[in-house]
Amino acid sequence: MNGHRPLVDGLRRVRRALPGDPAFGDPLSTAGPGSARALARIADRAQSDQPGASREVSLGALQVWQALLERAGQGRGNSEVTIVFTDLVGFSSWALPAGDSATLDLLRQVSTVVETPMYDRGGNVVKRMGDGIMAVFPNADRAVEAVFVARGALSEVEVEGYRPRMRVGLHTGLPRRIGADWLGVDVNIAARIMALGGDGKVMASSATLSALQPGTLETLGITTKPWRRGFFAPQPSGVPEDLGIWRLRSATGS
Repeated sequence: MNGHRPLVDGLRRVRRALPGDPAFGDPLSTAGPGSARALARIADRAQSDQPGASREVSLGALQVWQALLERAGQGRGNSEVTIVFTDLVGFSSWALPAGDSATLDLLRQVSTVVETPMYDRGGNVVKRMGDGIMAVFPNADRAVEAVFVARGALSEVEVEGYRPRMRVGLHTGLPRRIGADWLGVDVNIAARIMALGGDGKVMASSATLSALQPGTLETLGITTKPWRRGFFAPQPSGVPEDLGIWRLRSATGS
């Protein structure tokens, strides 16, 4: 019964109608210890890798819990920060045949060249997620600068023929800090925006562009282009329809 496909599909339809994020529990719905999303990941691991009714019920309950927290004002913080998510394009396909030794070598090099510019510009790497990170900056200008410095440094990394490309998502908002981690819809939005980076683009919300000081993009040599979804493509899950999304590109092509 737990793996009965029609039942699981029905529960997923119910979750889409519930308050909160219906994508709760997927790899991009991430936050850390002390938050509802952390419990979502625990619930996910406790279930079989196959879709199950009990898994959908568990995630549905946690999804509603987070929505209630946000309605009560506990999903929003008091200080505006810029959230950065990164991910390596094609990493999983390369890592499987490359083996553990080469994979660890690559991840160490990536960690050094990507995280150093983040810390140097006042950012805090909240967590590492396999081949990606989540970082938070008190300043949007520093966040954008750090991202492009990191991408430039990453272009020099190569392990066994693999030259990693990094997609990035930036969003500025008011997530709530819980211990060493962050909770709230703005965290989820940043992760969703990163997913739109496809084969290695830097994507930013209009909220981040609005938070930049005048002249910052020109000083950094960065141009912007509005992102447009395909005519028949659905609105990205978890991203408000009225939130603009932009592609950022440096004059050097990074």
